[in-house]
Amino acid sequence: MLSRGFKDQIYDIFQQLPPDIQVVLLSATIPDDVMEVTTKFMRDPIKILVQKEELTLEGIKQFYVAVELEEWKLETLCDLYETLTITQAVIFVNTRRKVEWLTQRLHERDFTVSAMHGDMDQKERDVIMREFRSGSSRVLITTDLLARGIDVQQVSLVINYDIPTNRENYIHRIGRSGRFGRKGVAINFLTNDDVRLLKDIEQYYNTQIEEMPMNVADLI
Repeated sequence: MLSRGFKDQIYDIFQQLPPDIQVVLLSATIPDDVMEVTTKFMRDPIKILVQKEELTLEGIKQFYVAVELEEWKLETLCDLYETLTITQAVIFVNTRRKVEWLTQRLHERDFTVSAMHGDMDQKERDVIMREFRSGSSRVLITTDLLARGIDVQQVSLVINYDIPTNRENYIHRIGRSGRFGRKGVAINFLTNDDVRLLKDIEQYYNTQIEEMPMNVADLI
């Protein structure tokens, strides 16, 4: 919430709270602008910070698929569909419109997927999340809006259909898999235009993203 334009509302809420209230802030990533915001409502906090070079995602194997062109992603995803439904999977795209477009294309090919984005009302989102948590829905297409909110232990595969433009979101996205100490796999669809973005993510998190092996289903 602190990084999504709710700063004024957060300040308003804290003005109504008792002055001696204790505030704890927890996040896998805390950008500098968010750290600055916290000084407005935290008093003398004890800071426990992990340097980005030390961030690890043990148990999550990271791969890329070189799709080269944007228009080749859909066929690649269809080829992977049986692998997705071995378990439960989350597919991330960068826009709400893309969520709707991809969902429609997959439904046209008789693939069963659910979709969720910020333009849906809360009741609709609650129903979709209930179905996904129960396992009646096995593949969920969504945006970064939900990169931090999906906590479903059966999810062991995350696909970045689009590489996130914000590198902080990468770690939140792939962290949807491998919950509660389980193993997980993250697959990144890499167009020629995305190579620099992925290299930047590798360097930022001091990690290595390898080409996806043929036996990826065995790793999930």
